[in-house]
Parts: sequence; C-alpha cells; structure tokens
Amino acid sequence: MEGVNRVLFKKKKPQVIIPSKQERDKMHAKIPDNLYYRCPSCKKLVYVGDLAVERFCPHCHYIWRMTTSERIAQLLDELSFTEWLPETKISNPLSFDNYDQKVKATKEKTGLDEAITVGEATITGQPCAIGIMDSRFIMGSMGQAVGQKLTHLFTEATHKKLPVVLTTASGGARMQEGILSLMQMAKVSSAVSNHSKAGLFYLVLLTDPTTGGVTASFAMQGDIILAEPQALVGFAGRRVIEQTLKTTLPDNFQSSEEVLEKGFIDAIVNRQEQRKVIGSLLKMHRGDLNV
Repeated sequence: MEGVNRVLFKKKKPQVIIPSKQERDKMHAKIPDNLYYRCPSCKKLVYVGDLAVERFCPHCHYIWRMTTSERIAQLLDELSFTEWLPETKISNPLSFDNYDQKVKATKEKTGLDEAITVGEATITGQPCAIGIMDSRFIMGSMGQAVGQKLTHLFTEATHKKLPVVLTTASGGARMQEGILSLMQMAKVSSAVSNHSKAGLFYLVLLTDPTTGGVTASFAMQGDIILAEPQALVGFAGRRVIEQTLKTTLPDNFQSSEEVLEKGFIDAIVNRQEQRKVIGSLLKMHRGDLNV
C-alpha cells in the first residue's frame, strides 16, 4: 500500500505552455491603450471609465482638459448642436516657416479645422449660440480664422436674438500671424459690444488655460464670468512677471480661485454642476423667473 500511495498521491509537475509570438500579439491587441491615467495632482491611477463625462479624478477632483467633443457631450443637450462655419481657411500672412505644415498636422491629429468651434445648441432646453475653444489646436491660440469664427458667432447670435455661451481655453494670440492676430481682439470685442447693445446675454466659462490676448479681450467681457476649479487665468506668464518684478509669486497666483478673490470672476462651478447652472442662467436672462 505504501508504494500504491506514492503512485496515487505523487504531485505532477505543472505544464508551462509558452504562447507563440502570433498568439502573444493577438493577446496584446485585445488590450486597448489608455485604460488608466495617472492623476497629476494626487498621483493615483484612475481607470478611464471612472472619469465619466466630466473627466475629473474621483480621488482628489483634479480635472483634465476637455476636447471639443467631450465639452459638447458634457455641456449641451444631446444632438442639439448645429455647427456654423465648419470649414474655415487658415492663411499664412507672414509666410511663417512650417506654419502650413503645423496647421495641417494639427487638423489631422485633432479632427478640428481651428482652435474654436461655433454653432447653436440648447442647454437644459434653453437655446443659445455656443463657442468652444480647444487647447489641442496650437494651444487654442487666436489667429485670423479664430477671430472670424468668433465674430460670426456674435453677429449671428445678434441676428437670431440668441444668448452666447463661450468656453475659453487659449494661450493667447497666435504668434505665427503676428499683429494680425492681435487685431482680432478689437474685431471680436466690437461684435461682443453690438451683441450687448441689442440687449442680449453673454456668458463666459473660463477653462484651463485662459491667458494672453484672449483674457485681455472677449474672455473678460461677459455679463457673467464663470470658471472651472484650478484653471489658469491670466495675461502674462508667471515667469515673465517674476523676472520683471524681481519677486516670487504665490503658488496660487493666476489660479481661478485667486482671480475669484480679486473680483474678476463671478463664480467657480464644478463640472458636475455646469450644465445645470448655465441652463438656469440662460433661463433667467430670457426673462423666465421660474428657474
């Protein structure tokens, strides 16, 4: 019996099966990229499914920058968006080296025709003209085409008697177009003024980053100015200011929270509340007090 037990209960060596290269490639192909993000704030891994439509960290509430399509899904009523000026030609007035190639590559990478998308939509059932800036397109910089689309946004909104909602995300004027990009500040500001003189409502949502000539013009001309938490809002950069003033600036300098304290922003609104808050403000300024 002792010999039998040894035979019956003898452990078998596990078989190790090494998959072929083709099988390994098939296994890897089934695993999609970008399943996890590392939060820049708390450094924890975040599963992409946990970001939801608002794209914020579930651990510390850090918010990622949004693409145009993500902003449309987060803010606007489903299937309500109709785009204006979908194909805007970008010129190279200064014959800036490699600018045409950069624009072409950026269009292919982002699927956008410019740093801003404009049109009309509804937010919680309230009709409005909408402009969405996207920092992926040459850092959301403002050139002639951006100025043209913004001017059209306010002009068309004035004609249709629509309020304007604009989400800003920009590094400022586009240096590749020189002084012509700076001229867009006055051009768009004039269209904003005409929209205001018609008694129409203009709401701005400042997102990260909103800087330079955009901040110095239409981004700060709204009847109500909202901002996202932790957004960079300012004109000149921190390094330029520190070198000019020969001083060290506080850590929260040019954060939306600090700008709110200085009185340049009306409120900071979390992404989960933005659609509801903006919809209520649109309804209120339409004259309906039953918000």
